[in-house]
Amino acid sequence: MKCLSVSQPFADLIISGKKSIELRNWNTNFRGEFLIHAPLKIRFEDSERLKMGRKFVTGAIIGKVQIYDVKKYNSIKEIKSDQKFHFASKKFQNKTFGFMLKNPKPFRIPIPWKGQLGFFDVDIPKIKIKNKEIVSDIIDEEYRYQWIGHH
Repeated sequence: MKCLSVSQPFADLIISGKKSIELRNWNTNFRGEFLIHAPLKIRFEDSERLKMGRKFVTGAIIGKVQIYDVKKYNSIKEIKSDQKFHFASKKFQNKTFGFMLKNPKPFRIPIPWKGQLGFFDVDIPKIKIKNKEIVSDIIDEEYRYQWIGHH
């Protein structure tokens, strides 16, 4: 599955559904579901600006989201008009592409992982449960955990 590293606090904003545009200075033809990786780097200045002064999960895959389109920005004015969707500070508003995101799903249990630049492939290993023939993908397992005690 594809994965994208997004610095905190923006990774949390994406998987919580508050951030629906991820600004980048490069375009992509990729569409579909991908994993959100929170790298070790935390943008503390943005965390304070957004009043999110709390601890963040880093060095892990923390959820997934779907990219359904890419918006090309032609001016700073266009970028500023979408500020409530991307939350970028003024110094990061020189990006020209906005990845349009929907259907965020946070993982209850983050998956420790090392990030990379751009979209990268993640091959999450299969788990065998106590020598039985039950083999499940970690991500599918996550959905089952979310439902335990919630019906």
